[in-house]
Amino acid sequence: MERTNVPPVGSMDLPLSLLEMGCSGHFELITHPTPGQPLPPLTTLPHGLPPTSLSLEKEVEKQFLQDPAWLPIHDTDFCFQKFLKVTKREVNVDSLLNCAPTPLHSGLSVVRDPTTGMLLDFTEVLLENTDLSAKNSLSLQRQPGPPSESLRGSNTSYPFLPGGMEELTLDQIKKKSDLEEDIDFENDLLKVAPGLKTGMDFTEKDAKVAKPEVNLMSLLTTYDGISDFHRDVEEKEEVKDTKEASTLPRTNSLEDLGIKDAVSSLTSSEKSKDEKFKEKPEEKKKWAIPVNISSPCDDFYKRIPNPAFKWPFELDVFQKQAILRLEAHDSVFVAAHTSAGKTVVAEYAIALSQKHMTRTIYTSPIKALSNQKFRDFKTTFGDVGLLTGDVQLSPESSCLIMTTEILRSMLYNGSEVIRDLEWVIFDEVHYINDAERGVVWEEVLIMLPDHVSIILLSATVPNALEFSEWIGRIKKRHIYVISTMKRPVPLEHYLYTGNSTKTQKELFLLLDATGNFLTKGYYAAVEAKKERTSKHAQSFGTKGTNQSTTASQDRSVWLTLLHFLSQRQQTPVVAFTFSRTRCDENARSLDSMDLTTSIEKAEIHSFFQKSLSRLRGGDRQLPQILLMRDLLKRGIAVHHSGILPILKEVIEMLFSRGLVKVLFATETFAMGVNMPARTVVFDSIRKHDGTGFRNLLPGEYIQMAGRAGRRGLDATGTVIILCKAGVHEMSDLHVMMLGKPTMLQSQFRLTYTMILNLLRVEALRVTDMMRRSFSESHRDTQASERRISELKQTLSSLPPLDTEGQLSDLLPYYHTVTELRTTTETVQKAVLESVNGLKALSVGRVVVVNNSQHLNALGVILQLIHLHLLITLLVSCLEVSSDSVNRTFTALIICDKGNEEGGGKNNSDTFPHLFNTALFIPEGPCSHTVQKLKLQDISAITVKTLKVIPDRIIDNYNKRQQPRFRNDPPGQAISTATQELLRLAEANPGGVASLDPVNDLQLKSVEVVEGCMRLRLLQDALRDFNCIHSPTFADQFSRVKERMSVQEELDKLLFLVSDQSLTLLPEYHQRIKVLQSLQYIDSSGAVQLKGRVACQISSHELLLTELLFENSLSPLAPEESAALLSCLVFTQNTQVEPHLTNTLKEGIDRVLAVAKRIGELQMDCGIPQTAEEFVGQFKFGLTEVVYCWARGMPFAEIAQLTDVQEGTVVRCIQRLDEVLKEVRQAARIVGDSVLGSKMERASLAIRRDIVFTASLYTH
Repeated sequence: MERTNVPPVGSMDLPLSLLEMGCSGHFELITHPTPGQPLPPLTTLPHGLPPTSLSLEKEVEKQFLQDPAWLPIHDTDFCFQKFLKVTKREVNVDSLLNCAPTPLHSGLSVVRDPTTGMLLDFTEVLLENTDLSAKNSLSLQRQPGPPSESLRGSNTSYPFLPGGMEELTLDQIKKKSDLEEDIDFENDLLKVAPGLKTGMDFTEKDAKVAKPEVNLMSLLTTYDGISDFHRDVEEKEEVKDTKEASTLPRTNSLEDLGIKDAVSSLTSSEKSKDEKFKEKPEEKKKWAIPVNISSPCDDFYKRIPNPAFKWPFELDVFQKQAILRLEAHDSVFVAAHTSAGKTVVAEYAIALSQKHMTRTIYTSPIKALSNQKFRDFKTTFGDVGLLTGDVQLSPESSCLIMTTEILRSMLYNGSEVIRDLEWVIFDEVHYINDAERGVVWEEVLIMLPDHVSIILLSATVPNALEFSEWIGRIKKRHIYVISTMKRPVPLEHYLYTGNSTKTQKELFLLLDATGNFLTKGYYAAVEAKKERTSKHAQSFGTKGTNQSTTASQDRSVWLTLLHFLSQRQQTPVVAFTFSRTRCDENARSLDSMDLTTSIEKAEIHSFFQKSLSRLRGGDRQLPQILLMRDLLKRGIAVHHSGILPILKEVIEMLFSRGLVKVLFATETFAMGVNMPARTVVFDSIRKHDGTGFRNLLPGEYIQMAGRAGRRGLDATGTVIILCKAGVHEMSDLHVMMLGKPTMLQSQFRLTYTMILNLLRVEALRVTDMMRRSFSESHRDTQASERRISELKQTLSSLPPLDTEGQLSDLLPYYHTVTELRTTTETVQKAVLESVNGLKALSVGRVVVVNNSQHLNALGVILQLIHLHLLITLLVSCLEVSSDSVNRTFTALIICDKGNEEGGGKNNSDTFPHLFNTALFIPEGPCSHTVQKLKLQDISAITVKTLKVIPDRIIDNYNKRQQPRFRNDPPGQAISTATQELLRLAEANPGGVASLDPVNDLQLKSVEVVEGCMRLRLLQDALRDFNCIHSPTFADQFSRVKERMSVQEELDKLLFLVSDQSLTLLPEYHQRIKVLQSLQYIDSSGAVQLKGRVACQISSHELLLTELLFENSLSPLAPEESAALLSCLVFTQNTQVEPHLTNTLKEGIDRVLAVAKRIGELQMDCGIPQTAEEFVGQFKFGLTEVVYCWARGMPFAEIAQLTDVQEGTVVRCIQRLDEVLKEVRQAARIVGDSVLGSKMERASLAIRRDIVFTASLYTH
């Protein structure tokens, strides 16, 4: 090997060297070279090390002489000339073209020996879909995006194709846009291409005609001679020609077109058999399948010999059934009471996905619940991550726990996690009823791809099947519904009326463990309460029992009850109180009560100190913490949204260890937090729901009462309702305890974020999302489409209409008659539902009757059924119409002899009476019938009345209905009435004058007056038609009627299937108008820069984006912008007026001005929300608090600045941090790095101390 000369060691050289070892990327450090010997070369590679950096000279030249980007903006010509002199720059046009390297179209595949698995060879395979990426495709085949975007995705990425959303159907592909023109590829083709002289001749030449392919089987069967065969071929050709001539039908799938030829070879009998077979499953298809859990599941261990997860207890039947479904990779909906063990299903799914090396996402509605589940699952499975707005722990885990909002943004942004996803578990699905956030669940369910199975866990709901049917239909997969009403620990519900030592045992059982409502217990409670109040009234004079009680009365009730319960060992107790201040007051009033032993006190003290050791010194001395420490030592605690998050967690952990004996909590404690107690007490059964006070709903009561009874510890759970002021109404209690829980209802609404997220992806349409929402679940599109194709076939098979000559105005005539009929019906309905109309229909009034039996027959009213009801309705000023629909009249009607029973011809098919007012006059002898008439049978109320004796007529008629009196002559009263009616008809053959709705009946409503005018016009118009004189009129008219009825049904169905019938479509167009006016999208619906920014923001996207683009945040300091943005997350009203700096006041005015502008624009575009309402949702009560916090003021001091409770302040600042992150992202998209870094500084300023202490559950 040639010797390398290395220069001698200089003064700057250190006695060490690096030696690269081959191409492995490893280096060896040589520190002690042999003295006197030169250092070895730096590498063993043949060409030495690759260059690390250019020389300084080269770098300067490249940057300043070869690159014109540094040239000044002004006076460029002069500089450019100078620049050209300095540098001899070669022109390189190619540098203007930037082309990304094309993806590889092939890859290497390994060939192995099938028996030993040894490598034999490599072969090159062509790769499909190499051009797909996250920026242009919804397919799972696309290449993964950059690793930085793999978790949360990117707002420029496409989502994966949602399951159940088909690719474009053939119909949609066939539909031409306005710019496309129809090209007939058979006729009228151009012969000469533009710019050429000669062209192509497409006419068929009589050269060789290729024989059509012959089926071998048909050759064998036709052995009768060659002549037969020739004829056969010719026939085939003819058939083929006629087939080609008929145009292809529109169809929804490619298969329908492709398989036609194959099917045509089937015999007709086979075909019909096949169709029948095909039709049946279509009609019967049900997506939701209820699972029977009444019989035990004996073969469970046989079917699953080695389950993915084992529990130390025997599973219930419903849990086994759910696990069997999970093993089959099916989706399930499990509805069961709290603490029935729904978590078992979730745990099995997580274990299963770990076994399959896939991932599971567990979503919960509340962040606190996510944290708790994280701790539970972490101890069980280990490999668990957590993603909430402000925390991200081990996101690479196989099981991720997150809030539903985060999963929604991951789906919209095409997160790579979705590829590996096997299960998504939705806990507390009944939260879909939440007006504010329910829409998120629907969006996630619609957006989930096909390969993800769904597990829904919910409290008992009455419409679980309907809800599952909806999910099944949009995802095109079966959902197995498992619901159980069984409680592991049955509940007993009591009323408590005690309030002193003497009455402390006044506990009355109202609903026993088997679900029987005991009225005896209720009356005993009423008696006990009454006895005391009457004694009180005797000594102090009567006073109306007041619903509210004083604080001292409350205190005595609680002290009495809790002494009684602790004597009976009924603790721990959860006391549900529907007001935060009352929770605090009740807990403070128990200052004399001590429920813990000295050992428990020591345990509580050490746990409390240890948990709060992570707080800063000053924060440990917060008044709330000191107060709670004192309460906790005595075994009492408070849990509501105003409590600091870390304190809430301490209380929950102590409660689950049985150290908190009495917990005063609001309703949120019952949401999912799995912490059962021995006893649940309801302070009241009325709560304020944001609009007013109301009784608890059965679902809410069951959810909270379900906290009573600990599995394995208590035989029954005790639920106590306090009767402080008086005993509640029995009906209220009955409804609340035994009523049906609230149904799952759709809260789907359009948000700008949703619209923009879907608009940026061409393949997804907002109308698809709306059509798949639960609110539109009544639309059975498949059934409608089947009916549409049937109707189209019917239409095509109907005989053609003859509209020539005299019949040319047949169709306009039909439309006029139809309008006449509908207008008559509406006017008639209005008349008959009005007070005056019903008064006119008194006994003796002559009316014109039209129904299936009679045509323009005169009748006289004999009696009104429901009359007394009508009078009471009028007296109580209710609407008459509520009962008029099913009111009937008994009337005597004239008819032909022999048609008394209605055996004559049926007149309901055509409606000639509309253009023929001629009254019915019997051809032979006149007979009569007495019938009950509905309102719709009476087509006119005439001005005539007759004197009749109704009772005699009815009795005589009924008598003659009996077989032995059948041939008796009619009585005197009937004969007279019949003769009178006949005389009237004969005197007025053209029709008797009827009461005019407007003049006679005094109906002055716009509809009636307009209807009457329209009727006159239409009746006049009917006389001018020629088609009535045609001899074939009747026949042609019935044809038109048949064709039109089919057409009308078809149009109705086509409308129902189309987007036009969507409930939210008008609002969608209004919101699109708003977005176009603000330039978030252009006129064609393409998302612009502003729209891309708004996609980043989860709430109040319009306001934030406008503030960003108007530079409203730029002049503010970081802490000021944080303070200003607090209006987006704070929702309460405060009584304290904040003291603000002038810049902040200006900022607030700016925000309000922008909000007002958006509000007014929304109003102009038709959205039904006033500008005041829109502006009113931004509350600036915490502006000063956040400003001071961001400037470093301790928490104890900022708590003094406001009347808002500490827990709420902390939650608002935490949510504000998420908003700041979103604004930072948005600023990056716009390219405003200054604002981005400002938001980062603001975020850092508020992320400190007690507000951002890590959750105890996650450490």
